Amino acid sequence: MEFSKSFNIQALVKTIKEELLSDNNDPYSFIAPSAYDTAWLAMVPDMSEPCQPMFKNCLDWVLSNQNVEGFWGEYDGHGMPTIECLPATIACMIALKRWNAGETIIDKGMAFIEANAEKLIGEIYDSNCPRWFAIVFPAMVEMAQINGLEIIFPDRIKRVVMSMFYKREQILEREELVDRYHYPPLLSYLEALPALYNFDQEDALKHLHADGSLFQSPSATASAFMATGNKDCLNYLQTLAQKCTHGVPQTYPMDEELLKLCMVNQLQRLGLAEHFNQEIEELLQQVYRNYMNQESWPKGTNSMATQLYKDSLAFCLLRTHGFRVSPCMFCWFLLEEEVQDQIESNHEYFSGAVLNVYRATDLMFPGDHELEEARSFSRKLLEKTISMGNNDQHPVPFPSFHSVIKHELRFPWMARLDHLEHRMWMEEKNSSGLWMGKTSFHRLSCLHNDKLKQLAVKNYEFRRTTYKSELEELTRWSKSWGLSDMGFGREKTAYCYFAVAASTSLPQDSEIRMMVAKSAIVITVADDFYDVEGSLDDLEKITDAVQRWDAKGLSGHSKTIFDALDSLVNELARKYFRQHGTDITNSLRDIWSETFASWFTEAKWSKSGFLPAAEEYLETGMTSIASHTLVLPASCFLSPSIPDYKLNPAQYESITRLLMVIPRLLNDIQGYKKEQKEGKTNFVLLHSKENPEADIEDSIAYAREILDRKKKELLEHALMDGFNDFSKPCRHLHLSCVKVFHMFFDSSNRYDSNTEMLQDIQKAFYIPVEVGAPKPLLPHSGSKQRYPTVVASYHFDQRYKNRIIRLAANSVVSHPISGNPYMKMPMAPKLKFCFM
Repeated sequence: MEFSKSFNIQALVKTIKEELLSDNNDPYSFIAPSAYDTAWLAMVPDMSEPCQPMFKNCLDWVLSNQNVEGFWGEYDGHGMPTIECLPATIACMIALKRWNAGETIIDKGMAFIEANAEKLIGEIYDSNCPRWFAIVFPAMVEMAQINGLEIIFPDRIKRVVMSMFYKREQILEREELVDRYHYPPLLSYLEALPALYNFDQEDALKHLHADGSLFQSPSATASAFMATGNKDCLNYLQTLAQKCTHGVPQTYPMDEELLKLCMVNQLQRLGLAEHFNQEIEELLQQVYRNYMNQESWPKGTNSMATQLYKDSLAFCLLRTHGFRVSPCMFCWFLLEEEVQDQIESNHEYFSGAVLNVYRATDLMFPGDHELEEARSFSRKLLEKTISMGNNDQHPVPFPSFHSVIKHELRFPWMARLDHLEHRMWMEEKNSSGLWMGKTSFHRLSCLHNDKLKQLAVKNYEFRRTTYKSELEELTRWSKSWGLSDMGFGREKTAYCYFAVAASTSLPQDSEIRMMVAKSAIVITVADDFYDVEGSLDDLEKITDAVQRWDAKGLSGHSKTIFDALDSLVNELARKYFRQHGTDITNSLRDIWSETFASWFTEAKWSKSGFLPAAEEYLETGMTSIASHTLVLPASCFLSPSIPDYKLNPAQYESITRLLMVIPRLLNDIQGYKKEQKEGKTNFVLLHSKENPEADIEDSIAYAREILDRKKKELLEHALMDGFNDFSKPCRHLHLSCVKVFHMFFDSSNRYDSNTEMLQDIQKAFYIPVEVGAPKPLLPHSGSKQRYPTVVASYHFDQRYKNRIIRLAANSVVSHPISGNPYMKMPMAPKLKFCFM
């Protein structure tokens, strides 16, 4: 059974490598086509045959790509249509209506809107209507009516629809065509601007890019061409249609390097990186070479938001993978106050890029002052974004994105465990969304996203069942040695294993998880024995026994603890000897002896009432927290393993000492109140005692200052080569251990709680992942049969024939854009709704 699951996973990995990561694949195939923009190209008439569409492949795409429910556009991660499907569906129906094609398909689209508009519009209205939707949706409703498509809205949402028209009116009154305060500018929505919004066509043509596009928007450029006949616009549209034969994207051209970075990011967030290590490394090597050669790092072609998204994402991926990159790579936005003002003024649109900036600042090294500033700026803006979710001026673009921002702000990256993060992203409604375009997120294509999700779920479920089996084995081990029935302290078998399994991406069959989990159980039981159960005489005896490594004279709990420890050390030593031919028994014993001695020192301090100096306490406390006791022995079994002499306390690397001090400070900051009641020593309490002029909050702040500095140092030592002799897997195990302690002690002492971790454990080991279970859409009267998708010829609606003949005869139209019949869209007061 397990072999079959593994085989299925590997087969799917092979398919994805061939379809997504091969050098021969077109990066544009990663991205879902924009039904909205494709429809606009489908509307463009052929200049030599005005009664035929210029881009027949776009009209064919519209005919062929209506979803079975009747809409055009993408599904979200839960299998439901996204909000952008509403204007996209109307645009597609308009394109079909103009060419008298697909009548039954139009009927099906109308039925979908009539049945589901209330639900979709209600959802977006509850979180406040984004600017792009307020501009585009009313325009498509008006345009549909001009084309003889009477869209029927339920009376229950009449007020909501009218409010969108009113909001559009406010936007048009408030904003210039192109200004520094609104992004993207109104002109990029040219196709959606009403006829009463008059401006000269020359104003539009001044803003054409060198490639002939209007803000790299296919829909706006198609509209500009139909209004002006501009040859540069035509060349752009022809190039686009030739490049993207299966539907056009909402932005063209796109930064192909950004597309590849997004693919790597998606693989990592879904927990699939282990299957694509070589491909990811090769891609990032190329990105790094381009970055080092600044001429190959394009900045002029992307919009500001897209460039910020790309630069922060590239920084994050490169630094995570050990490449030395400067924060200047994406912190350029801090250099100009005008740029920051523009981001703040348009944080609905920039929210995706700003979130990426915030994520990048998680990877802060000592001296990264720009990242401090970027973190402060981005956090303030993200907090403002979610707090203004009920403000008309600054809505979050998509309700589910709101929850993603909240998660990032609430849970520090250092306190998150990979296994659960992967699950959360699989279950996230907007996980296919990449970066924000003009009218929606650019999204992974449905085909590729489905395959990635399928692989991610299979991979997660394989791990979940493996972890569940290992936990059962560990529980039996703990009971067999009597460690789960001591009658005192904490029984944390499940907690210990959860922390190890959920924090690392070790191979599915890794013995290392069991080694670390067994060590954590012994540490928990022994630490509780020193804290609450043993007399000073008992503690002296077991400490001496561990120093001698001889159980003589021990009995009861002391004997149980020593016997379990002795068995564990012997098990590890035997395995290492079989693999490497070297006996590390004494080195393992020395680490444990050091740890037991530190517990005994702290017990003597507590029982005698002695208060050591804060620094003396910290030197002992960083050993008694026992994080190195977990990581160093396990590192001997990684590939490549650490040299056995690194197990000697005198030979500890800086990264190991950082691993020891960070959990101690985390524990003491969180637990000082409890330890004060119990009469124990604590770094925060000792610092407060040594500085009577300071209150306890000052001492906490002092400890946090040290902690933040040490975390930056550890992160640099873990991610970058050159600081120690440890391999990357060993350094990453150090980092994983720190993240576990951060998770336990971030906002409370979760390790001591009997209930706080239970839901996470259930998700990690027992509850199957829930992905993409579509919620039923409302029924409509249209048939569910799939209609013929390509027609042999198109019959143009005669109402537009005269206009097209004029356009074909003149390369540039001399009258204003508002004179174009395509663009005659009355404002809301003139619109006649037909309500049920």
